[in-house]
Amino acid sequence: MDVLAVVFAVLGAASNAAGTAFQRKAAARLDRGGGLRFLLVLARDPAWVAGIAGVAGAALFQALALAFGPLALVQPVFVLELPFALLIAAPLLHRRMPAAGWAGVAAVVGGLALFLGCAAPSGAEHQAPMSRWAPVLVGCLGTMALCVAAALGRPRSPVFRAGALGTAAAVGNALTAALLKSATGVLSDHGLPAFLTAWQTYGFALTGIAAVLLLENALQAGPLVASQPALTIGDAAVSLLLGVVLFEETIRTGWLLVPELLAVALVVGGVVTLVRAVPNIRETAH
Repeated sequence: MDVLAVVFAVLGAASNAAGTAFQRKAAARLDRGGGLRFLLVLARDPAWVAGIAGVAGAALFQALALAFGPLALVQPVFVLELPFALLIAAPLLHRRMPAAGWAGVAAVVGGLALFLGCAAPSGAEHQAPMSRWAPVLVGCLGTMALCVAAALGRPRSPVFRAGALGTAAAVGNALTAALLKSATGVLSDHGLPAFLTAWQTYGFALTGIAAVLLLENALQAGPLVASQPALTIGDAAVSLLLGVVLFEETIRTGWLLVPELLAVALVVGGVVTLVRAVPNIRETAH
């Protein structure tokens, strides 16, 4: 079961990364714009259609991964989306990855493999009583609200605002994944009618939209190096916590905490390296 969960999670990360890369390729061909006309023009571009298919596929793969494995296992795998995005976008946009970028990819992949191998997240529950959901919802939504308030308060630096909004988006993504796992469990156990009437179904739709809007604002508020690490690491960390609190998932601790913390440091270092490598991706011959 867990092997399938990892496979679907990796496919989800790759699919979302490919979708984003194709969407950016399509948008890069057009002058800046917005509104319905801009969207209609994009909709006629095969690259943009491929991008939408990639994003839709990512949502399907994530749902399948959460159906087969614990939240604490599935969501950390999605840190691979960033290296996948750069590896796919570089040739697609006729760019060449710098050496630092390859080092970042190796650090993220190696760190993730080390962490999952040592922590071995496990658990089979996909439902939780409201006594567990209530404090989780209050805590997550409250944290998101506090991050937004901090970002929009008195004049803040772009780095602070991007980091705060990126953190809010990370919490939103983690909560969305937890609600999605619960909703897919309802679908599996009780069928489509129960899924369509479950509060978790509408919960993950609303929190998912909120997380996307927060991410867009984080990317506009400041540099990528501030928002992306908060988003990537925050999503994995909060998802791990929600898996333990909501679904009683477990990870190995004791002396294994040492290599686990080393693995986390490798992933964080790799993400920062990849984000910093983005401006140095060089154009290649068409």
